Amino acid sequence: MSEREPGFGERFGEVTRTGPDRSVDGSAGSPAFVPAPSAAAPTGTAPDLRRPFVSFAEPETYGGDTARVRPFRGRIRPGAVAAATCLVLGLGLIGGAVTGSWLTGDDTDAAGSPGAFTAAGTLWHSVPVDRLFPPTVRGDGAGPGGSDRAWTRIAVAPDTGCKDAFDPLLRQALAPVGCLRLLRATYVDATRSHVTTVGLLFTKADAAGMTSLKARFRKEGLDRRTDLLPLPYAAEGTAAEGFGRAQRASWTVSVLTDAPVVVYAVSGFADGRTVAAPQPAAEAMKPEATTAAAQSGLGHEAQGLADRVERGLRKTVTSSTEKPS
Repeated sequence: MSEREPGFGERFGEVTRTGPDRSVDGSAGSPAFVPAPSAAAPTGTAPDLRRPFVSFAEPETYGGDTARVRPFRGRIRPGAVAAATCLVLGLGLIGGAVTGSWLTGDDTDAAGSPGAFTAAGTLWHSVPVDRLFPPTVRGDGAGPGGSDRAWTRIAVAPDTGCKDAFDPLLRQALAPVGCLRLLRATYVDATRSHVTTVGLLFTKADAAGMTSLKARFRKEGLDRRTDLLPLPYAAEGTAAEGFGRAQRASWTVSVLTDAPVVVYAVSGFADGRTVAAPQPAAEAMKPEATTAAAQSGLGHEAQGLADRVERGLRKTVTSSTEKPS
């Protein structure tokens, strides 16, 4: 094994408050099997991950030779000009839509270029911490009812492995893609009443491995099971000092397919109160939800912060792969 590189915070001169993580008890077991809880979560059907694509027809060939194009000396009809114009505009719109989906994260199933996928896997050691986890994050429209949110970073964990970052069964579920590096930061909201840890798990998998893991998460509902939760990063001397396992209220886990990264966030109360029944962010954000996580907006906290960190990651990948003009 090669010598360990400088820590995530050390590399970028980040002053971190590194309180003790809550360790995970129990062995990982077989990475290929995740037992279901006593009350099985509802499962769906694996989606069809194949996406339609458009190909442009090649010239007709006869006997293996491309048909010879005869010169055309007639007047070009207005209809042909209009059709050509529509084709050019259509190609521009398609290209713009693909770029937009990558930057905003609106379509995480869209396959990115191999270069972008590879570049994303190196960001953990080549990009300053403030670009991956900005000191302040704005969440315009991210709160209940479309209200605005703002988060301030209060702690950055050193880059580590995944042993003490997830409940045992979640670590087991993520095992097929491997753990290259795990980066984490904890934020507090503007009222200092909510704390949220957001993480970027950089995996060792290729695009096929990430696609397979995402399909499994969807099919088996692994992102909704309360026995597969990320652990918070509780730093001493901060508002998150009492943010432990029993304080987790809501969470989200997103497996990307255009980057070897799993993005997650877990939220709780800053006063250290325990939460008996954590609720997935997707459920806690529903208008009819009445749990403590839902009524306090903690589902919005976890989802909103995770979404914006993911968007920042995508923009960083795009800028790092752009060719200078």
